[in-house]
Formats: sequence, C-alpha cells, structure tokens
Amino acid sequence: MSEDTARIVAAMTAKARDAARTVARAGDAQKAEALIAAAAALRAAAPAILKANAQDMAAGVANGLSAAMLDRLKLDDGRIEGIASAVEQVARLDDPVGQVIDRSERPNGLVMERVRVPVGVLAIIYESRPNVTADAAALGLRSGNAVILRGGSEAVHSNRAIHAAMVEGVVAAGLPADVVQLVPTQDRAAVGALLKAQRQIDMVIPRGGKSLVARVQEEARVPVLAHLDGICHTYVHAGADPVMAEAIAVNAKMRRTGICGATETLLIDQDYPEPARLIAALLDAGCEVRADDMLMELDARTVQADETDWGTEYLEPIVSARMVSGVDEAIEHIARYGSQHTESIITDDDAAAAQFLSGVDSAIVMHNASTQFADGGEFGLGAEIGIATGRLHARGPVALEGLTTYKWIVRGSGQTRP
Repeated sequence: MSEDTARIVAAMTAKARDAARTVARAGDAQKAEALIAAAAALRAAAPAILKANAQDMAAGVANGLSAAMLDRLKLDDGRIEGIASAVEQVARLDDPVGQVIDRSERPNGLVMERVRVPVGVLAIIYESRPNVTADAAALGLRSGNAVILRGGSEAVHSNRAIHAAMVEGVVAAGLPADVVQLVPTQDRAAVGALLKAQRQIDMVIPRGGKSLVARVQEEARVPVLAHLDGICHTYVHAGADPVMAEAIAVNAKMRRTGICGATETLLIDQDYPEPARLIAALLDAGCEVRADDMLMELDARTVQADETDWGTEYLEPIVSARMVSGVDEAIEHIARYGSQHTESIITDDDAAAAQFLSGVDSAIVMHNASTQFADGGEFGLGAEIGIATGRLHARGPVALEGLTTYKWIVRGSGQTRP
C-alpha cells in the first residue's frame, strides 16, 4: 500500500468517527431534512449525473463489460428519479434510533430496556451500481451512522456526481459533510486499509460479485455483513395454476436479469400438468433454457444442462431447469445448490406451500410471488443496502434496522447488589 493511500484512508476513518458521534445525536427531523434536501439536489444535478454516467458507460463498453453489468451501470432520467424517490422514502421512514426493543422490570425494581442505537462507522464496498452510492448514504445517515463509500472503478464518475449531491443535502441540514464520504482513489489497497481499520470501522458491507465478497470476508478484521450469490429458485408445484406459473416464472427470470433476486433455476414438479407450456413461455420471452434430460424432450430449443449450471448465478437471460419428484426433492435441491437468498413456490396447495416455506432455509421464502420482489423497497423498508444471507445480526433486505445495534439502559432507585 502506498503511503498516500494509507494516509487517505486513515484521515477518512478519523473524520468519520467524529462525524458518527454528531449524527448519532442528531434528531429525527434533522436527519429527514438532510435526505429531503439530498433528493432535491439529486434531481437538480441530473444533467451532471447523466454526463458522468455516459463517461462510465463508454468506458464499460470499451472494456468489454457484459450486458448485465452495463444494465446495472446505466442511468437515465427515470433511474435518477427512482434514486431520488428512494432517498425521500428513507426520509419518511420511522427513525429506528432510540426505539425500545423490549422492556422489563426485575423483582428488585430495576427497569431494563434494550434500545436501538447506531452501529457507528460503516464502510460500504460495492461494484457497478451507482444507485448504491445514494442508497447507502441515505440508509447510513437515517440510522445515525457515518458512512465511507468505496465504489467500483466502473462507476467512478457516476458515484462522484451522486455523492456530491448527497453531501449538498447533508450540509444544508447542518450536519457535517464527513457523515458521507467517498474514497477518492481507485487504488485497490484502499479496500485493504478499510478492512483492517479496527476500532475505526465498526462494520463492513460488501455489495458486488463473488470475488469482491470473498475478498472482504477473507481479509476483514472488522465485522462483515454480506451475501454471496443470488442463486434464486422458482419451484412450480403440481398444484400450481398454469397461467399464474407462467406469468411468475417469466417475470422472475426476465423482468431484470441482472439483479440478485432474478430466478436462476426453475424446478418443475413431475406431476405439474403443463411443463412444455412453461418451458416454451420462457423460450418465447428470449430466455435460454438449460434443461435436464426429461425437460429437454419437451422442446428442441432447450440446451443440455450440466452439473455446473445448478450452482450458477447467470445474471443474464439464461435459466437452468430441472424436474423434481415433489416438495422434498425441491427443498433438497435448493439446500444443495442454492445460496440461501430467495426461493418461491407456485401452488394452490396450502399444505405444500407450508411444507416449502418451513423447509427451505433461505433469507426470503415466497409463495405465489416472483423472486424479483426480493428488494427492500418492495418490503416497505425503503432503499436497501443488500440482501443478507447469513444468520447473524440481519437477514434478508438490510435497511434501517439492520444498520443499528442496541444497548441496555438500566434504571434504578438506589439498588445495590447483595
């Protein structure tokens, strides 16, 4: 690591620690005001943001980014409005800081409360999607945290333009600009410095591909909140309504193929009455279907699947498809090949749905709904920082509550311990 990079990161973490103390004491109204002002600044800066994004898109094409990555990177007027609206939605959410989680009174008269408090300083390390710059800043500030953002080189110009608008809102509300910082260098060593900043960084959140998340988990000396692949499954049970099954399966795969909630594997019950129609619907929608031997017999346009397909996150218009003998085999397949992200069963059989919902060990399990709903906004949580697939602290869409911890407040009336 160069001395310059080390100094940059050390200075940023020190300023973030000071800012975290300030924003932790900020009131609900002031934090909401900062985000409303930031949303207005984003809309006003739309021409500058689009110009910056055009630079990133041109570089992405020249560097051979995939269609899925370019889709994640691209901004237009509609997406900028969506980013600004998401920031406003976070502003309107209830402030989690200070909420009493539970309260009890002990026999000796001591009153015990668990109260939500900010985590402190968050480092968000992410790739390609420039909207994460605004989402992470908004969620971090609203939950009373200071945030250090380190975006990918693919979106460097877009991130800087969005960050500038967010800071404008923060300052307009009287909060320190250092509440939301963007690492100014693309030196990869800066990531390593953040991961080792014990006592300065309280939690690291990686949002990106498998290699990024793996690096963070391997190198971090501070707590990590992460998910790996979004290998999501849609299981069409024998009791599924064919019209519903086709609509959900096509939407789950094809609405946006480059998001982590896109279905990557379609499981079809051997007793489902219309498997050929289901496969044809996906093929007709422009999706490549990599099928097992039984499903390949139904449509000549399918491609032979191999063992690697069941554990692949395509992020493209490709789906693997397999026939299973029932709910148990569907659950077994998901346990073996899935990433504990999002799975859905399509059926009118309530008993089968209950068996699937209780038996699948993923962060999000659905019944008769598209996996594309795996999104914090759709859960009513506002913008999200990601979908956590681990078991500790937070699971599923990580929004405001996932960015807080708690402390115990004990009130007495002179008690001493015998």
